[in-house]
Amino acid sequence: MKWLNIIQIIVALLLMGAILLQNRGADMSGLFGGGGDIYRTKRGIEKTLFIATIVLAIIFFGLSLASLIINKY
Repeated sequence: MKWLNIIQIIVALLLMGAILLQNRGADMSGLFGGGGDIYRTKRGIEKTLFIATIVLAIIFFGLSLASLIINKY
């Protein structure tokens, strides 16, 4: 099914963008020995982006599985 492949490509691009937008905690304070050891919770847009990444990954997995099943039969 062609539409399934198009949706899968769109979700893959969105997933790549969400992963690349996430901050890895590489702040300037880490260069001088501060701030890197403290556990902090995700808040605001960082938490939304984190949850969106998980949701997009689940959707991508489901689409890949559906594509595999549909193309097999």
